[in-house]
Amino acid sequence: MSSTPPRPRDTIAAIPAYVAGKPPTPRPGQQVYKLSSNENPHDPLPGVVEAAMKAVGQMNRYPDMGNSALYAALAERLGVPQERLAAGTGSVAVLYHLLQAFCDPGDEVVYAWRSFEAYPIAVSAAGAMSVQVPVDADGRHDLDAMAAAVTDRTKVVIVCTPNNPTGPSVTDAELRAFVERVPDHVLVVVDEAYREFVREEDPVDALALAGDHANVTVMRTFAKAYGLAGFRVGYAIAHEDVAAAVRACALPFGVSSVAQAAAVASLDAEEELLERVDAIVAERDRVVAGLRDRGWVFPEPQGNFVWLPLGERTEELVALAEEAGITVRPFVGEGVRVSIGEPDANDIFLAVAESFQLG
Repeated sequence: MSSTPPRPRDTIAAIPAYVAGKPPTPRPGQQVYKLSSNENPHDPLPGVVEAAMKAVGQMNRYPDMGNSALYAALAERLGVPQERLAAGTGSVAVLYHLLQAFCDPGDEVVYAWRSFEAYPIAVSAAGAMSVQVPVDADGRHDLDAMAAAVTDRTKVVIVCTPNNPTGPSVTDAELRAFVERVPDHVLVVVDEAYREFVREEDPVDALALAGDHANVTVMRTFAKAYGLAGFRVGYAIAHEDVAAAVRACALPFGVSSVAQAAAVASLDAEEELLERVDAIVAERDRVVAGLRDRGWVFPEPQGNFVWLPLGERTEELVALAEEAGITVRPFVGEGVRVSIGEPDANDIFLAVAESFQLG
């Protein structure tokens, strides 16, 4: 019997590992908090648990593979035909399906860097090549450089706005000008995982942009503002042909019955959702003001997190935070991303930031 297993594709060896936010280490007599995964600190929205539990009672049945109730609710809320929707187990899964549908081996995918760490994983898994364009000194997308990076091998360009982990968002005017420079055969993916937290003066209207340009696809998720990170529901809004291609590559029965029910119920609780988002934004503003009062300099955050570009001192802050009872997300040699959590957790973080010796 052979002792050597079959060899996977060469691109598999190049796939970087995804590093998830670390949970806090329990400490006797001390409350600990997780500020490492950009999770919504609030409990599920009203009616969501009840809807999920009802769906749990039907776990012996397969999910609705067509996501009928979810697509109907999204179509009504967004004002788009259901044919323009494609759902998956989180917006990451939707991106995987999209790249599988549109990229041949060796094709190029352009995106900012640093940006969401799942991008190079998804690109490599599709057999495509990453073209990473550095963000500018303020942590913003360099859209001019990204447009210049498009070649005849480019199939997809990803714009993450607000950008995870650096925080800034692009404006609607900037994005529209950028799309005009991208050839029509190149798919522009606008990743709006944190769109609800944006308070930009000229916020992106990605739905309108996708309506004007057949090569624009919008990705959104229920994980962040809607607080369904544990259920994994994301979706794309795209031209009908693009959405059909993404759905064709999707894993059958990918979005569970419980996740679909929870997502629909969350859409029904929009008023409460917006109140919670406003509360998180208010906490973000309080944390930003507190950090700047303490002398910290960092990019303008538009998501539910802040980015501290500490470079080689990244692990120092991580260790201080861990000792104080909070976990943050390090990017070794680059910086630390800190999620906006409960007010008590944010207070601990501000105390840690004050004790950290700047300069």
